[in-house]
Amino acid sequence: MTEPATDTAPESAYLAHLAGGRFMLQRDPLSGCAVFPPRLRAPGHGGVLGDFEPVSGRGTVHAVTIQPRRPPEPARVIVLVDLEEGGRMLSHMPGADPDSVAIDDVVMARIVTEGDVPTVVFEPAT
Repeated sequence: MTEPATDTAPESAYLAHLAGGRFMLQRDPLSGCAVFPPRLRAPGHGGVLGDFEPVSGRGTVHAVTIQPRRPPEPARVIVLVDLEEGGRMLSHMPGADPDSVAIDDVVMARIVTEGDVPTVVFEPAT
């Protein structure tokens, strides 16, 4: 029986870039699209992915859901975002008014640290 793959190099590299304040993703050399989440092989064809490259952080809300919380905590706005360069990310929009976020809204990525882990969140694009 073979052991499951445990190589976390792509995820570690992604997190290191975020920790350095850089939003960078791998690219599929065949399509040129950004790929998320970080992985060893390209989705669909299994080819080798290119190096991490900077992305703009701009995207469009593909789906939105509101996660209610116990008062006085505000509801959490969870979004699925189609990135401008390709790829799709699930994240949230801290401080966003749940009634003001809709599908097709243009958003911008921002790097924050939650706990000890750098992560990407989104805010309305200006």
